[in-house]
Amino acid sequence: MSAADTAFILICTGLVFIMTPGLAFFYGGLLRKKNMINMMAMCFVSIAIVSIIWYFIGYSLAFAPDAGGGFIGGLNFFGLLGVGTDPYSTYSSEMPHMLFMIFQLMFAIITVAIIASPFSERVNFGAFCIFISIWLILVYSPIAHWVWGDGGWLSTLGALDFAGGTVVHINVGFAALAVAIIIGPREGYQKEPMEASNIPYVLLGTGLLWLGWFGFNGGSALAANGTAVLAIFNTHLAASGAAIVWMMIEYFKTSKFSTVSLASGALAGLVAVTPAAGFVEPWAALIMGAVSSMVCFFILSWRSNSKVDESLDAISIHGTGGILGAILTGVFATIGSSGLLLGNPGQIWIQTVGVLVTIGYSFGVTFALAWVLNKLIGFRVPQDVEYVGLDISQHGEKA
Repeated sequence: MSAADTAFILICTGLVFIMTPGLAFFYGGLLRKKNMINMMAMCFVSIAIVSIIWYFIGYSLAFAPDAGGGFIGGLNFFGLLGVGTDPYSTYSSEMPHMLFMIFQLMFAIITVAIIASPFSERVNFGAFCIFISIWLILVYSPIAHWVWGDGGWLSTLGALDFAGGTVVHINVGFAALAVAIIIGPREGYQKEPMEASNIPYVLLGTGLLWLGWFGFNGGSALAANGTAVLAIFNTHLAASGAAIVWMMIEYFKTSKFSTVSLASGALAGLVAVTPAAGFVEPWAALIMGAVSSMVCFFILSWRSNSKVDESLDAISIHGTGGILGAILTGVFATIGSSGLLLGNPGQIWIQTVGVLVTIGYSFGVTFALAWVLNKLIGFRVPQDVEYVGLDISQHGEKA
């Protein structure tokens, strides 16, 4: 084993973990004060719930040898059976198998935390916990297996997803949309102001997410090598370009340099470059960030004027940015793979297949799951409880 690779992925694992507390600050600051603790609690409880399920079955379903058809992994690693400190050559012969498992656990945690977006300010906390426990098994683990797993069908097809454009961002964006449709809008949506309560928290969360993304994308090289260095710089450059583009669009609309727009743009760029981080040149990453920022801005504007209250816009930024990033990877991939620029237009078709099946599966299964759970246990808190705020009703605490 490589001590350098092991040390590097240990550090990246910690960086990816930081993304979930970062998301808690980012999301919490965007909500009204009476619901800030509830949102942050949903992010933090995701850490605990996902970790336990990942230990017993989640990792096995995602990364054990294929159980047939490239759809789902087997139970070879149930309870982490055989997952120890020796390498597992299928994924890396240079680090302990358990380290790879923990690194992938951090991806599962942040994905599940992002889906808190449509649950914000109106849902029973216990219902959220039940939902994410099932969603991890039924939706996240299969899609992770398709793209990254041992024998996954999208991997066999040749789909490129360096660090989670489909597995994380498209998946969670359309899952959030499905949940929002089932739950319905908050009381007073589009009738009363629902302004961000703590913009400094939004900026703090953005900074932590940006930092964590270096481990998210850089660590996906699974080695301390040149590809990791390229992925980290591409990540930073795409976020920087996207942040400036979004802020300038907002400036032309309002004549104000909005810091929330700066944060939103950075996030859009980080999402878009994720599937391409180790496959493209820096100039391509910059273009991807800028294009994603523009498209995500207009999708967010459309969504906020629609009847769909997907409160924190996982669909507008993660879903939309993930689609753009996945497709543009098929255009700009020139390192370790070849896209349209190197005379391989077929890669765009493969990327499109990956996008469409991820959208269809994630939205469809999540919609069905949310519908059933809503009928059985009910997601919404009573109207008077929603008016008072979930911090008091669900947690007995004030921000």
